[in-house]
Amino acid sequence: MEQTENRPVAIRLTGVKKQYQLGRRGATTLQSDLQSWWARIRGREDPNLRIGVDQRLVGQTFWALNGIDLTVYQGQAVGIIGGNGAGKSTMLKLLSRITAPTQGEIEINGRISSMLEVGTGFHGLMTGRENIYLNGAILGMTKGEIDEKIEDIISFSEIGEFIDTPVKRYSSGMFVKLAFSVSAHLSSEILIMDEVLAVGDMAFQSKCIDRMRKAAAEEGRTVLYVSHNMSTIRSLCDRCIVLDQGRVIFDGSPEEAISVYLNRGVEKNEVDIDLTAKTHLNRGLDTGLTMCRLRLEDRVTPAYDTSEVMRLRFRVSITKPLKNVRFRMILRNSIDQSVGTAWSEPVDFDETGEKVVSYRFPLNRLCRGTLYASIGFFRINEGGGIYRYDLIENAFRVELSTRTGFRNWNTNQCGYVRLPDMSVERG
Repeated sequence: MEQTENRPVAIRLTGVKKQYQLGRRGATTLQSDLQSWWARIRGREDPNLRIGVDQRLVGQTFWALNGIDLTVYQGQAVGIIGGNGAGKSTMLKLLSRITAPTQGEIEINGRISSMLEVGTGFHGLMTGRENIYLNGAILGMTKGEIDEKIEDIISFSEIGEFIDTPVKRYSSGMFVKLAFSVSAHLSSEILIMDEVLAVGDMAFQSKCIDRMRKAAAEEGRTVLYVSHNMSTIRSLCDRCIVLDQGRVIFDGSPEEAISVYLNRGVEKNEVDIDLTAKTHLNRGLDTGLTMCRLRLEDRVTPAYDTSEVMRLRFRVSITKPLKNVRFRMILRNSIDQSVGTAWSEPVDFDETGEKVVSYRFPLNRLCRGTLYASIGFFRINEGGGIYRYDLIENAFRVELSTRTGFRNWNTNQCGYVRLPDMSVERG
């Protein structure tokens, strides 16, 4: 096993790529494959497509990972961050051997304990206790080794009174508690966690973070952790990588990684923004609407006083008539926490072509600081479901200051949003 800086290599990825086909299901039968082939020959719709899949996309491919070179050493706690669709979960699935890479090599030295989604590796008809032994056996542990740890696992999970109940009756929170406890306590050299801890309560999340920190610092185990919670990344990890469109765009300290992640594709003084150069999360699907350009009206830099109004002027491309289209903007702070969400009134686009639409957003409820805006256009269905036309994360940033009132507002203590003033009731 190669060593660098007196640490053995735990994980090495060399030229790793993973390709998926859009609209295709895996592990189909010979009969369904022949049905699909005969439909394509006759120019008919594939009878085995899932409902709602666009026939034009079937067979197209995209690279979920596109050339990953990465070495992780024993005892490191490595954070993995990036936007939706960046390839984070795909990487963890490859490392957990759930799926295989299309190209490249993966070297793993040690046993892996992973927790990628609620209930992974659990059998619903078996009790919590039986699932502990099942997971231990999968990791190659003997019954005696599991016996030594089982009481600690049950105690940490906080579900002792339900441990002999079939796990199919567990809530999602109970699943997470037991699954993490099993992963953290069994004898594996590498611990892989996706952001499933968000399901658990805050007190248990804090306990889990402390346990992972101890696993890396005191037990010498390697921890890989995917999260959108930048505070957790800061407190747990000593190294962090940023993924974007299947590639590693940064590998270094957590602070620098968070800065790269939040500012990826965002120019500091950008007010006239070419949105075609940004990463759109509809992956080229023709939904009928695509954002082309954004102008922050009456601005030389994206600096505002909180007494002002932000005016957004969009140029969008419409390829088919659309009804009840709403604009949505989510503002996030410097640690990627959501500050708030603003929705517009619905508008109709009756004709195709490039259209201009403008929105006004008053800033009087916000307080000083740097905020990052994710923008998109959606339709809200009658049942409350949201259909996405186009979405860009971290499209631009704004710098807020306050000239009048609350100049000493502490965002760490008071937050970024000033709530409405309270009236006094006498008598």
